[in-house]
Amino acid sequence: MKKAILSLILFSGMCFQLHAQKIYSTKTGQIKFNASSPLEKVAAVNDQVDSKMVDKTGQIVFSVLIKSFRFENQLMEDHFNENYMESSKFPKAEFRGYITNASTLNFAKDGKYPVNFDGTLTIHGVQQKVTASGIMAIEGAKPTISGLFKVKIKDYGITGSYIGNKIADEAEISVNCKYE
Repeated sequence: MKKAILSLILFSGMCFQLHAQKIYSTKTGQIKFNASSPLEKVAAVNDQVDSKMVDKTGQIVFSVLIKSFRFENQLMEDHFNENYMESSKFPKAEFRGYITNASTLNFAKDGKYPVNFDGTLTIHGVQQKVTASGIMAIEGAKPTISGLFKVKIKDYGITGSYIGNKIADEAEISVNCKYE
């Protein structure tokens, strides 16, 4: 009988813990990248970003299918997928990390808050530690995250004769996700 009561108390405590934090998510976030050079515009957008965020711990994940990036030029999109990103072999890019200042965020109060991210970015099968900053806007208890950071293309094992010429050495990546 004591074991049953103890188990019930422990289970109730775990349920309370699970309800004490909220998981926000979206499947319609946006990531843009720009690797343009003076010779060529190389920019794309992906409006199918899957992201989840835990308010109390600040844990955050962004996941994107490479083939969902859209370019103004179809030929450039084909080259991006086949020759550079090898999207059949490496179909996803992903960031897994934390909002390092999550304890300073008030999800119940509308406003704009600076946020700092620390985690691992995986592109083209290569993982790299990254840090970035951005803004979290909270409106009606729903957060929106926006941020901007740069990555060196060759750090992710992406090669090609146009990198550093028609394609910039670094890509600027912007993120905008509105969570429910």
